[in-house]
Amino acid sequence: MSGLHRDPLPEARPLAAPVGFVGLGNIGLPMARALTRAGHALRVHDRDPQRMRAAEDAGMTTAPGGVKDLAGCAVVALAVSDDDATEQVLTGTSGLLAALAPGSLVLLHSTLLPATVHRLGRQGQAHGVELVDAPVSGGAQRALRGELTVMAGGSEAAMTLARPYLEAIATETVHVGPLGAGAVAKLANQLMMFSALAGAYEALDLAKAHGVDTDAVLRAVGSSTGDSWVTREWGFFEEVAAAYERSGVPRHQRSWSKDLWDVVATAREAQLPVPYAALLAQTLAQRIEHRGAEES
Repeated sequence: MSGLHRDPLPEARPLAAPVGFVGLGNIGLPMARALTRAGHALRVHDRDPQRMRAAEDAGMTTAPGGVKDLAGCAVVALAVSDDDATEQVLTGTSGLLAALAPGSLVLLHSTLLPATVHRLGRQGQAHGVELVDAPVSGGAQRALRGELTVMAGGSEAAMTLARPYLEAIATETVHVGPLGAGAVAKLANQLMMFSALAGAYEALDLAKAHGVDTDAVLRAVGSSTGDSWVTREWGFFEEVAAAYERSGVPRHQRSWSKDLWDVVATAREAQLPVPYAALLAQTLAQRIEHRGAEES
């Protein structure tokens, strides 16, 4: 299906009502800044007071009373750590799904299990709230520039509601299918990316063992068949790992750990063998963390 940015409809305008945004971490805060720069009024929340102060400094309105202060927003986006955090924000008697007005829209930017998305979608439907699973890819710098890639799952009606918001955070939004399809596409992306990273680590170890300079190999690969986003952005994961360590993000919540295990769990649900993903889930995180520690 074609990307949303190629939709022939007139140019999208900022949403009139404030946008609620939950989760101001490594990706969330840059996304929120991009939305603000595009003209959207934001009402934001994060459990970390320091992140809330950073949002205030960037011109956003904070919700110190918690997510219940976002109940008046017609659009709410979540960029929180994992499935548990997402469900905590949305469900239960004090959750947002029960508090939002019918016709509201919730966008899920976290990398989630498809089963979690489907479960939340059913609960949202019971409250008259539309959901779009809209995981993102590109990193913090692209997030700040509003140049992310979004893999979106949801109904056509929900995508129409989401369009002005998505055009502020992404240069490429691909509507991959119904609700839950975005989560599957993001896990597929993560498996491809981390497979390339594991191969690059071993390849450069091989070069180093024979006295060949790493930078020279990367330059050669840049115009060869071994080229990939991983080799073009060499050092990206070590920098992210070091940043996670400084900010205290638990290691089991970091993408190279959580997402690979989610791939295995999702494949098991479909009775699909993924032996390479299983191996990466058990080996890659330790290697990234070790290299990140060397960078910090």
